[in-house]
Amino acid sequence: MQTRIPNIATIAGIDPSGGAGVLADVKAISALRGYACAIVTALTAQNTREVAGVQSVDGRFVALQIDTLLGDVRVDAVKIGMLGDTPVIEAVADRLAHWSVAPVVLDPVMNAKSGDALLDKNAIGALIEALLPQATVITPNLPEAGMLLRARPVDKLKEMYRVAERLRAMLHDDGARWVYLKGGHLPGDEAIDLLHDGDKMIELRAERIATRNTHGTGCTLSAALATLIVQTGDVVQAARQAKKYLTEAIARAGELDVGGGHGPVHHFHALWPGESSASFDPDRAKRR
Repeated sequence: MQTRIPNIATIAGIDPSGGAGVLADVKAISALRGYACAIVTALTAQNTREVAGVQSVDGRFVALQIDTLLGDVRVDAVKIGMLGDTPVIEAVADRLAHWSVAPVVLDPVMNAKSGDALLDKNAIGALIEALLPQATVITPNLPEAGMLLRARPVDKLKEMYRVAERLRAMLHDDGARWVYLKGGHLPGDEAIDLLHDGDKMIELRAERIATRNTHGTGCTLSAALATLIVQTGDVVQAARQAKKYLTEAIARAGELDVGGGHGPVHHFHALWPGESSASFDPDRAKRR
């Protein structure tokens, strides 16, 4: 019997370079055999080096996008990324509560890889109050965790344990709620993440890949996690598989040639033969 393909909706901003945001989410969901839908919350003028501008979508139109999509399409999971400002956060929270969508993977996007702000600082409170209660899993990195907790970012694994515990205390206790705390900002030869549900604390370890091509890693991980939770029915198994998928996407990122800054990861590493990029001659293609 054929397994039903899950429909995964991403709610996030547009990165024209394709490395982060909605375009990265769609790639990750598709690579992992989900069907991707998207609600756009913001437009950015962005490349691999900088964010030159951000234009938020009106919160009422974001709500209309959600209602129109969910009024027709079965959505099996939602990934939330860049929201930008308070009206958009409140619109997303209100409509997701109305439609009772689950699971919800919330990536609290606050800054781009370049360091440019993607969330109004005044909107952090709304994010905590309106959306954290609806999240099945939140996936902050260490700087984002510090902003959520109004504390300095930590730089030691031992301190990460306490941060994961404090973040989990901010989530509702009705059912399984998880914190996936990303430790990519820690020093060392390993990229260590923590997965915590208030009881179990699980370390997810992978070799750190020496590369600048890490644009959109957080978006990719959270989109992969949303897709895999539906497919596996188990957050721990999904987290392990998502971590493995992202690690391989980073390791194969050098096969792409996108921009001169922080390049994207290779979302389709398992589907595109490794030698395909080596055989492509961009100068020859221009002459055609």
